[in-house]
Amino acid sequence: MLLYIILGLLIHLVFFASIFDIYFTSPLVHGMTPQFTPLPPPAKRLVLFVADGLRADKLYELDENGNPRAPFIRNIIMHEGSWGISHTRVPTESRPGHVALIAGFYEDVSAVARGWKENPVEFDSLINETRHTWCWGSPDILAMFTKGASGNHVFAHNYDAYSEDFGAQDVTKLDTWVFDNVKEFFHAARNNQSLFSKLNEDKIVFFLHLLGIDTNGHAHRPSSRDYLNNIKIVDEGVKEIVSTLKDFYGNDGKTAFIFTADHGMTDWGSHGAGHPLETCTPFVTWGAGIKYPQKVLAQKFDDTYLQEWKLENWKRQDVNQADVAPLMAALIGVPFPLNSVGTLPVDILNSTDLFKAESMFTNAVQILEQFKVKMAQKKEATLPFLFTPFNSLSDSKQINILRKARSYIKQKKYDEAVSLCKELINLALKGLSYYHTYDRFFLAFNVVLGFVGWTSYASLLIIKSHCNLTRGVSKEVKKPSHLLSCSFIAVGILLALFLLIQACPWTYYVYCLLPLPVWYAVLRELAIYHSTVDSSKEHLTELDFLLFAPGSVPTYACCRTKAKYLSSMLSTVLSMCVVYGTHNSLLKKQGLPLINQVVSWIILASSFVMPLLSPLILFDRLFSILVSSMSTYLLLSTGYEALFPLVLSCLMFVWIHMEQETLPQSVVFCKQKVSSIQFTYNTDITQFRDLYLDDIRRAFFLVFFLMTAFFGTGNIASINSFDLASVYCFLTVFSPYMMGALMMWKILIPFALVMCAFEAVQLTTQLSSKSLFLIVINISDIMALHFFFLIKDYGSWLDIGTSISHYVIVMSLTIFLVFLNGLAQMLTTKKLKLCGRPKSHLT
Repeated sequence: MLLYIILGLLIHLVFFASIFDIYFTSPLVHGMTPQFTPLPPPAKRLVLFVADGLRADKLYELDENGNPRAPFIRNIIMHEGSWGISHTRVPTESRPGHVALIAGFYEDVSAVARGWKENPVEFDSLINETRHTWCWGSPDILAMFTKGASGNHVFAHNYDAYSEDFGAQDVTKLDTWVFDNVKEFFHAARNNQSLFSKLNEDKIVFFLHLLGIDTNGHAHRPSSRDYLNNIKIVDEGVKEIVSTLKDFYGNDGKTAFIFTADHGMTDWGSHGAGHPLETCTPFVTWGAGIKYPQKVLAQKFDDTYLQEWKLENWKRQDVNQADVAPLMAALIGVPFPLNSVGTLPVDILNSTDLFKAESMFTNAVQILEQFKVKMAQKKEATLPFLFTPFNSLSDSKQINILRKARSYIKQKKYDEAVSLCKELINLALKGLSYYHTYDRFFLAFNVVLGFVGWTSYASLLIIKSHCNLTRGVSKEVKKPSHLLSCSFIAVGILLALFLLIQACPWTYYVYCLLPLPVWYAVLRELAIYHSTVDSSKEHLTELDFLLFAPGSVPTYACCRTKAKYLSSMLSTVLSMCVVYGTHNSLLKKQGLPLINQVVSWIILASSFVMPLLSPLILFDRLFSILVSSMSTYLLLSTGYEALFPLVLSCLMFVWIHMEQETLPQSVVFCKQKVSSIQFTYNTDITQFRDLYLDDIRRAFFLVFFLMTAFFGTGNIASINSFDLASVYCFLTVFSPYMMGALMMWKILIPFALVMCAFEAVQLTTQLSSKSLFLIVINISDIMALHFFFLIKDYGSWLDIGTSISHYVIVMSLTIFLVFLNGLAQMLTTKKLKLCGRPKSHLT
């Protein structure tokens, strides 16, 4: 059975990883030629302000007194520049948002998972194309663009990572630090001839990353006074920086400014999913090459933001987040980032029609270059008779569109040229998507084949080894014919050669060849299925499929005032005190008290030990596990969910009693009272019984309770449902891996309670854990296969993210079941001996 579990775990790991090859492969290609507009640019330099975590509505709306929350930005909108909403994509996190803004493409999930602080994949960016770039801000963000840049033309100035403290007295210092250092930088440049010369060259960028708003949003929520006051501080800081640059450059009119954000934030202070509060960020631009405000009588949008913000008479020009990169490149005359998929928003430019048309033509050629490289790569790796090109953009059509656009420009038909270039960009982007998903159906078919094969094989194992349906039926397996073995070997060789000729990645071999041994194992056991069919007809009529058999559920007082539980109870009270004290300290902006932090870590560590000191009597051990886990869960809770483990455990106690009381006497060898049963690891295997149809209900209940353990606390299938405030009793300085580990443990605690209860159910019903485990795996696999077919890569980003999350959650559950089963066995059957001889408990 151990071999089956290991094999099943490996197969499910492959199934889980397959989604990243099918849906999350990197869209980047390399080998393109840089493209830039062959005309003098309108600006010599550009300043990019990125207010991390700033929602569009909080910047644009008026305050409770009817005054602008950001008066300087409001003045820019009405008198100096253009404005709108920058629409981001999921995941709405800092890293993908900045990559979209500065590199012009939407980073895939697999790249995000490979690293946070450095470039996990090689890509080109606006910063890499500049003559000089100076950056100020968070070390997490700046490192993405400085460590991957070619040459030594990028200069980063960042504060210490420990400054990113959610419990600090005043996190606006993260923004004031940036503004102060920028002002000091320009002041010092007047006395540094080398630096002064560099600053007066063209094609330079100043990047200011402002993290205070995001940090205040996580700590205090976007509706808090701290978040809103931070916006005012940023607005004042931007005003000072603009004044500093105008003074330094003598107001030469050659500086372009862009103010935006990487992502927004939900009302509860999280981000990562596709809610409009997370995807709608401000976009304000002014200065060299940017149109002045345009007054309009009416505007049509699907939302009511214009009326709410009192901006209905100023033309709103929305952009996609990736469109900002080509806009910045066109403004300062550098090559468009090679991997950019953004479309230049020409309506924002205040330049000649010729410059707009040439810039749009450059944009189209730059994206078309990616399409050509992608097509060439796929064509080279596919057998000629199997290759299906993207017919909407054939070679001849590419040439015709480019010639026609160039002809329009020569004839000064600039609007027609711009329109034609936009058409070419749309076709090229569709073609990129076509070739990027070229192998999707092939891979999905093989994964589904493996899914069905494994489910069939697991069902076979259940029938063969753990079910009384095969009693009286010969279980001797006929020796498989050589023809069957040779056929599968031949198919495997042909598949391997087919993949080798096409130079497919090694993962393709896994997905295509894995179903072969699984289906071979199914077919060689086919005789059992045939011999079981007739026998099962007789046995099924004798069996009773009970959902809830009649019987009373006795009341059992699980909570005793025993001395051995005193320490566990005290730890729960202590956890409540720590949470209360930490909450008050953070409200007063006094940070996380050291004593609270130390006590929290001690309670967390002791929660693994305390259950192992309790007796092995069933309810005594389960109660000890509950009390210990409650202490940790309290420290990781922000509200009502602190009561969830208690309510869930009460339900588990009822389940244990129900299953034990409704079990027919004829099924078990010796029916015991629940209060007298002990957990023991070395269970007599002769006491295990065969599976009955009732056991399918028990397996279904386990899956249901595991789903309840995840969604019952308000978690949704989205990463933005996990509040960073949950870990503030342990740490407040930003640490993504440590915070993620703590939140993951919070999620696992209810799972552990359910699995411990499941161990009790198996013990009271004298059922082999291995046999019931296979049924649970089968139910989970059927759910996973269902969600696999529902995965979307089109429609709203919320729908796409939710469909993917459902599959990931179910597959993760299947994989973690092995770990959870081992954890539950350890918590229920192991006992630590501190000193003396342990008491013995008779059953």
